Amino acid sequence: MSKQNQNMPEMTQEQQDKIDAIIAKNAPDGLKKPEEEKKSISKVKKVIGVVSGKGGVGKSLVTSMLAVMCQKAGLKTAIMDADITGPSIPMMFGVHEKAIGIGENICPVATKTGIKLMSMNLLLEQENQPVIWRGPVIGGAVKQFWTDVIWGDVDVMLVDMPPGTGDVPLTVFQTLPVNGIVVVSSPQELVEMIVSKAVNMADLMKIPVLGMVENMSYFQCPDCGKKHEIFGKSRAEEVAAKYNIPAVSKLPMDPSIPAKGDAGLAEELDTDGLKEIFDAIINA
Repeated sequence: MSKQNQNMPEMTQEQQDKIDAIIAKNAPDGLKKPEEEKKSISKVKKVIGVVSGKGGVGKSLVTSMLAVMCQKAGLKTAIMDADITGPSIPMMFGVHEKAIGIGENICPVATKTGIKLMSMNLLLEQENQPVIWRGPVIGGAVKQFWTDVIWGDVDVMLVDMPPGTGDVPLTVFQTLPVNGIVVVSSPQELVEMIVSKAVNMADLMKIPVLGMVENMSYFQCPDCGKKHEIFGKSRAEEVAAKYNIPAVSKLPMDPSIPAKGDAGLAEELDTDGLKEIFDAIINA
């Protein structure tokens, strides 16, 4: 990770303009091709993007749960936290130590079960330090997470992307050899619009949509076992069928899920609800 990106939680206008100019001048010819550079320091077999059309739907939770499933299945698993300005993956796993550099490269930090993580929060001096960067600089950081991190041998890398279809998803789709994406949504009237944006962007980039996760789909009464659709009737299957999304999983509203995430216990979460998505990833 370059010193510019690592030590700049806050930049003046002049500094931002200089960095923007450097990136504009050097891209694309001035940048090393990621597939060439990664041959020497990493071997990532499969890259899966986890996306959403809007924030607050539990995308980082789904990313963490899928990573736990892959690791439990014996796969060497990694998570790239591409949400540069709002990173949350280290907190989900209770990881607070900082990543260390080796020469011009940087080592990811491993969780208790061995999942490799790279996140902006692993580089900042303080976890609550804001990252006030422009789009091109954020995109450059994501590229460096791919090219400069010593990932080693990885069977499945999950990329937790910020919501929407802006700079970072575009950078990931153009820079990383993405095998497919998983779309995360919630059971609301806007679900089709939210999903359609993510699906249409993937189609434009010729990346397959592997599955859809409807988070907070229902609440199951702990006394009688009856399921209540708090946010309205699920449209997951309907929307998935319309956009030819092959796999659908639904996660319940369960207070224990965010509680474990806040406590850094993602590796203790019950992941059975994502079996369809996990199978789709394995077969991608």
